[in-house]
This record gives sequence, structure tokens and C-alpha cells, in this order.
Amino acid sequence: MFNRWLTSFLVWRARHISQQNFMLILAVIVGILAGTAAMVLKNLMFFVERFVRSFASDEHANYAYLILPLIGILLTILYVRKIAKERDIGHGVSHVLRSISTQKGILNRKKTYSSMIASSLTVGFGGSVGLEAPIVLTGSALGSNLGQKLRLDYRSLVLLIGCGATGAIAGIFSAPIAGVMFALEVLMLNLSMASLIPLLISAVTAALLTAFFMGGGFTFYFDMTQGYVLTNIPYYVILGLFAGAVSIYFTKTNLYIEAQLAKWKKVWHKALVGGLVVSVLIYFFPSLFGEGFTFLTEIIKGNGDALAHNSFFYQYTDQTYLFLGFVLLVLFFKVIAMSFTTGSGGVGGIFAPSLFMGGVTGFFLARLLNTTFGLEISESNFALAGMAGMMSGVMHAPLTAIFLIAEITGGYKLIVPLMITATLGYLLNKYFQPHSIYTHALAERGELITHDKDKAALQQLNIDNLIETDFVSLPETGTLRNVIDAITQSNRNVFPVVDDEDYYLGMVMLNDIREMMFKPALYDQIRVLDIMSRPEFEIELGDSMENVAQKFRISDHYNIVVLNQGKYVGFLSRANVFSAYRKIISDMSEE
Repeated sequence: MFNRWLTSFLVWRARHISQQNFMLILAVIVGILAGTAAMVLKNLMFFVERFVRSFASDEHANYAYLILPLIGILLTILYVRKIAKERDIGHGVSHVLRSISTQKGILNRKKTYSSMIASSLTVGFGGSVGLEAPIVLTGSALGSNLGQKLRLDYRSLVLLIGCGATGAIAGIFSAPIAGVMFALEVLMLNLSMASLIPLLISAVTAALLTAFFMGGGFTFYFDMTQGYVLTNIPYYVILGLFAGAVSIYFTKTNLYIEAQLAKWKKVWHKALVGGLVVSVLIYFFPSLFGEGFTFLTEIIKGNGDALAHNSFFYQYTDQTYLFLGFVLLVLFFKVIAMSFTTGSGGVGGIFAPSLFMGGVTGFFLARLLNTTFGLEISESNFALAGMAGMMSGVMHAPLTAIFLIAEITGGYKLIVPLMITATLGYLLNKYFQPHSIYTHALAERGELITHDKDKAALQQLNIDNLIETDFVSLPETGTLRNVIDAITQSNRNVFPVVDDEDYYLGMVMLNDIREMMFKPALYDQIRVLDIMSRPEFEIELGDSMENVAQKFRISDHYNIVVLNQGKYVGFLSRANVFSAYRKIISDMSEE
């Protein structure tokens, strides 16, 4: 019944609504869905965290921290494995990139809710990660599933995924421009008016929805009244370089720890060890609990000493250099706590941790410079600029970082320092880490096509649809007479040679026998095997189109044979492959 109604609707839509206008309507719908999901996730996490904190009063909070993060990770794994029945939810953004790169934009229906529930358990119980990557996965999955229901093509499906991700970021931060920049920089969607307008619509829709129901900036907001001082620009340059260096530590440490934990085969053993590590770290450094936005807000308000609240180091806050040593330890252990949270089975993202570490980095440098040299640098401004530098470096997304901080501070008074720190943080990290923390694993497997339009087009080509089978094959026992007969039956100039079981032996080229064709006396004397050749380039069924294109580039053949475990299947022609490739490139660039 539903399929019949859907088919009727799609027919009506095709007659009355253009594809471009239809995508604009869908962008509004996806923006509403993503904004709603952002509110649900944030409230779900608040509910879990409030429930958890009811067992951890200020007097005994540290003792509760020794067990709560471990419980959260165990509950998360239990949910993911037994209820959601998924093997891995992991880094949400990486899942989105993989779906665009290798799965034709398909995200299964479970992704529309599983990461929300799992991440709220992890973060609510104190896991040292953020909610932004899970909500990006949720928003993207909502866009993907809506597109699948409406039977949209790959390009439209990817655009709806981008709308979902944009709406998620715009909704959770009330930062629509940052949401659009995220889709363009991190997901690397095609920058054309046909894609930009739906992204903007989705972002504005989600941001307005969350602002209406939850108030602006319900995740994190700071009303900045003080701009930057021009004479402090050199110090912002130092901050940009420092934030870039810390972002390199962030990326390398996270990748290393997660890689080591991935080698553990026993899921529950890994969860116990990882959960205990996180719990112990939070016991000594309570500011590592959860997303860290509460402490980040205090830093920006000028109360940086709050980082030591409830910790054994609180008594040393009036001893500046001892306190700064404590802050360095927070920076050092935050990445470790985050990596053990995700590596041991918790679900969350690096978005919030990168903002937290950036804010702490900026605060640390400002306090150090002020104390050592008697300066009057704004710790709040340095914390905000540090957030941009760290986020830009870790995510390789400078524009997202600049506009996010500008939007959550209610203006652009700090825009120049943000540009300086974001640019330097990005350049320094990019020099040492060619791929961002999101794309590293995909790049290692050769699956990162979203950042390469050429690869993206090749990925959409299907060998099966391009194979030509109208070639006349020759038996290995045949003679020149068989070749002449094949020539009369075919308009091709290539003839594959096969044995009795269709195993490919080689090919006879028309140009190689042109002189023999007019000597009938040789027809029964020359064997096929005598005039057969076997070019070095062959394609195995299942080869990637990137490999196929490479073989055509370096060979001078117009046709290359396709085999299936040694058996002859057909040929791929240079003309057909590159004609299909050009059509996809044209479709991707279409306004």
C-alpha cells in the first residue's frame, strides 16, 4: 500500500515539481529532522548525566568517578552489541565519509538513532568525548534514509547527507554558517549553487528550530563584549603555532592508542581496561568528565581556576606555576582519556574534546605570558582563539573553526585572531599529518574519495555495466582459417583465444595477421597459438575503476581483456570507460 502511494507521489512530483525545487523542499525537511535530533540527543544526555550525578555529590564525586565512566562504556557496548546489534558505531563522521566513498551514500536505518542512544550513555556517564560526531551521523543517516525512500540518485542522496550533517551542526551549536562550512570542508561536498542553497536552507531551518525551542546556543554560548587588541597580534601568532603543535599531539596520540586497542580481540576485556583507565584519569582530573563544556565556559568567563575544581590540585591554584603544570597535565591526559573512551567501545566524537583542549591551550598560554612577562592578555579571547586553532588543526577545517567560534560568541569582534590561529593550526598540522583524524583510516585503505573528485567519479563507475561481450573468441586448437571465419562474423579487430574451459590464453590482433589474410595457402598451416599474443595489461573482475583507469593511462591499447579468476569474460574499451567517466564528472558539476 505504501509503495503504491509512494510511486503515485513520485510520478506526480516529476510532473509538477522540478528536481531543483524538490531538493529545496527536502532540505527544509532534513533541517527539521536534524534540528529535532540535536535537541533530543542533548536532552537525552542531560537526563543521563543528571541521573548519574545524583549519585556523585561534590563531597564524594571523585570516588564516583572511579566507576561511572567504566559503567557508561560497558552499558554502551551492551546496547550496541545486544540491542542495536551493530558491530561498530565508532567515529560518526568517518562512517558518513565511508558511506559517501564506498557505499553509494547508503546509511542504514539504525544509524538514525543508535549513535544518539550510545553516545548519551557514554558521555552521560562521564566518557571524555563529545556528542557532535554522533549527531552528525544521525543527521546524515536521516538525510540518507529519506533519499533512499524517495529513490533519489547518488548525487541527490549525498546532498541530503550533507544537509543532515549541516543541520546537525547548525542545530546543536546554533551556528548555521559553521554547519555549511563543515559540510564543504569535512565532507567535501561539491561547491556549486545547486548544492550550496540546500545546505544553507537546512542549516537555517535547524538553527531556527533549536533556537525557538531551546534558546540560542543551548550547547555552548558566550556573549563576547571585548574585542582583540592590535598590539597582541604577535601573541596570537604564537598561539596559532602552539595550538597547531598540540593538535599534532592530539591526532598522533589518538590514532596510536586506538590502533593499539583495535588489536585486542576480547571486547569485554578491552572495555574493562579502557574504562578503568578513563575512570582513574577522571578521578584525578575531574575536568576530563564528559564533554567539558562546563569547564570551558568557566575559562571563557575568566574563571580558569575552575579546571582544578574537585581535584587534589585545587589547593595549588594560587601558586601560578604549579597550577600551570596542572593545566599541562590536563592537556596531556585529555587526549588519552578520549582515546581510551572511544578505543575501548565508548561512542562519541573528537569535536568537543578538540574545543576543550583548544580552550585550555589558549588559557594556559595567556596565563603563562601574563605571569612571566607582566602582560595583560585576555585569557577569554585566547581561549576562544585557541579553540579555533586546535579544531582547525585536528579536523583540517579552518573555515568551520573560524565561523563556529565567531557564531557562538555572538559576533566577529575576534575574527582576525581567529583567522590567524585557525590558519596556523591547520598549516602546521597538515604539514605533519596529511590527513585529518576523520580521514586517516579511510585514506590508508584507499577509500577516501570524497576529497578527490576524480576518485569520486571513478568510484561510481561499475565494471559490470561497461564490459563488452560481442567479441568472437577463438579455440586454442584453431588455425588461421578459424581466424578468417571470425573476422567475417565480427566488426572487431581483437579476438580472444580460450581453451575448452574458457580460460583466457591470449588474443589475436587483426593488424598482426593483415598480410596473411590474403594468402589462402597459409590458412591451414598457421596455428592460432603461433599468431597469438598476450598483452601485459589485464583486468580482473572486481578490480577498482581507479586501477582500470590507470591501466588505460599507461597502456596504448584501446581494449583490455576482463577475466574472472583466469576465465575470459569480455573487454573494456578505452572509449566507453572515459565516456562514462566524463558523464559522471559532468553530472557532479551540474548547477
